[in-house]
Amino acid sequence: MREGQRNSSIYVAGHRGLVGSAVVRRLTAAGYHNLILRTREALDLRKQAEVEAFFQEVRPTYVILAAAKVGGILANDQYPADFIGDNLAIQTNVIRAAHEAGVTRLIFLGSSCIYPKLAPQPLKEEYLLTGPLEPTNEWYAIAKIAGVKLCAAYRKQYGDDFISLMPTNLYGPGDNFDLETSHVLPALLRKFHEAKESPHRPVTLWGTGTPRREFMYNEDLADACAFILEQEAATLHTQAPDGLLNVGVGEDLEIRELAQHIQHVVGSTNPVEHDLSKPDGTPRKLMDVSRMHALGWRAQTSLQEGLEKTYRWFLEHEVVV
Repeated sequence: MREGQRNSSIYVAGHRGLVGSAVVRRLTAAGYHNLILRTREALDLRKQAEVEAFFQEVRPTYVILAAAKVGGILANDQYPADFIGDNLAIQTNVIRAAHEAGVTRLIFLGSSCIYPKLAPQPLKEEYLLTGPLEPTNEWYAIAKIAGVKLCAAYRKQYGDDFISLMPTNLYGPGDNFDLETSHVLPALLRKFHEAKESPHRPVTLWGTGTPRREFMYNEDLADACAFILEQEAATLHTQAPDGLLNVGVGEDLEIRELAQHIQHVVGSTNPVEHDLSKPDGTPRKLMDVSRMHALGWRAQTSLQEGLEKTYRWFLEHEVVV
């Protein structure tokens, strides 16, 4: 940490979400005590006038934009207008207001789904916009691509120090375990937990279970945000001249293997059945994290450790119906 940066004001947008809450914990542990936090009720980031007034009044030194409308395949399919519209509004309002308020550095958090469905593996930052997207989450992906490009545009036109981090699939304490809107990992964790009371009751897995995915514990992404916050601008520009950095663990596994890991952590003996009427999604999404490694950052939490911590949090906090 650079001396003097500890007292800098940092606005964490989306501080109650999976990523934002982890970022707040990480920054607080690192000695940052001037954190600016606003609930959705106090500040609706979809409303331009509210965002502009907030930034002009508060004028934070740094911004970590973790606020977003997120969800799994089912949610993306059912609410496409919300996923593209809300995310475009949030990003545009915050990024523009940050520029106008003279923010020193903004970190925009995107998603690995911005890359083409059939891009070569592992996914390099330069593969952006080289092919069609995965249809099941294109609404969210297009919004996040727009956010990346908006940051790049402000970097190009005004020299703003706006950085885009593209994390792989995330999970951890504070995750969404609602089976209608959650991602695959928390959904499976809840399914196995609820089925455990009836050992012969099968747990349904969407599709074939063969797509490969990479999963990163949310505290690791928070650590990456703190790490990037403290890097010199010249260093970041050298390693990421386009302002784009993938953040992941660098290894993946099949969804059916993930199900086995979760089954073991939960202590379930329930059989697994496949609903082949449901889509598989992108065949593989493994992030190339060589840029982050070159900067000196690596994820520290193993999948086993992360699943155990997440399940403990679930048992302590989630009301299962």
